[in-house]
Amino acid sequence: MRAMLVVAGLVLTLVVPVGGATAAPADYPDPGRVTGSVNGVHDPTMQKAADGRYLLVSTGNNLPIRTSTDRVAYRTAGSVWPNGAPWAHPFTNGTNTLWAPDLSFRNGRYYLYYSASTFGSRNSAIFLATSPTAASSSWTNLGIVWQTNNSNDYNAIDPNLVVDAAGAWWLSFGSFWTGIKMIRIDPATGKQHATDRTLYNLARRPTAGGAIEAPFIVRQGGFYYMFVSFDLCCRGTNSTYRIMVGRSASITGPYVDRAGVALNSGGGTEILAAHGSVVGPGHQAVFQDADAWVLAYHYYTSSAQGGRLGLNLIDFSDGWPRVF
Repeated sequence: MRAMLVVAGLVLTLVVPVGGATAAPADYPDPGRVTGSVNGVHDPTMQKAADGRYLLVSTGNNLPIRTSTDRVAYRTAGSVWPNGAPWAHPFTNGTNTLWAPDLSFRNGRYYLYYSASTFGSRNSAIFLATSPTAASSSWTNLGIVWQTNNSNDYNAIDPNLVVDAAGAWWLSFGSFWTGIKMIRIDPATGKQHATDRTLYNLARRPTAGGAIEAPFIVRQGGFYYMFVSFDLCCRGTNSTYRIMVGRSASITGPYVDRAGVALNSGGGTEILAAHGSVVGPGHQAVFQDADAWVLAYHYYTSSAQGGRLGLNLIDFSDGWPRVF
């Protein structure tokens, strides 16, 4: 069953499962309407500022920044590091291309975790920067939070900061190899907690070449929901990315999918995949707006080979997220 819904300028098709059936790819909604600077967006992270603006940071040269006043029309607004990021060069082969930022507002300032690496390498680092405004040139780099090298069996990229029900801070991250990890964060420093030094294992894929990455965790209705991307990104219309989810009553897991399969055993419930002209939706971020939970991601079309911003809404009403 389908119903039309207009929310904050997005014209959306709501897919209502009949008899509890899981939506098939043909039923997945198209992205909501966005305009302006929405092409070339990769690995988006979004935050709503106190003044009502939407802030969007994405993978790219010096971490590009975009803004919107209505969640529909976007304009470019410089970059996090307009003068480059030489501290990241040991991990990027000397380039200023930085990956997978994660933007949030905590303790009266903006926190930005971001990745430095190259394709196929585990010589990787997650850095932290903070800013009072999130504007271009306003950021202070606070250095490395976590790093790996090619002797590690996991990869320090794709960070996401989450705060649990008790106010504790956690950082999830990971890509391929042995999957998704988590460390506890000290809110005073934004870096690893001084006493809890555990490296938690949240999810992995024993098959498919280990193709899982981009964790993003939110708390809703007594559960922590971890969204991840399965399969392959960054191949234009040959991309096979799709968005999966699991949930847990505890921030550190175990996370299971709707069928009860552990995400540490390859489980995951698909909530968005290729359909129609939409190819490879993934590297998602989730935030709660005044009207709904919002899913931000990138996808490809024949006319947007470099990635395009996708936005949809999420319904948690039956205990599992449904995209509409």
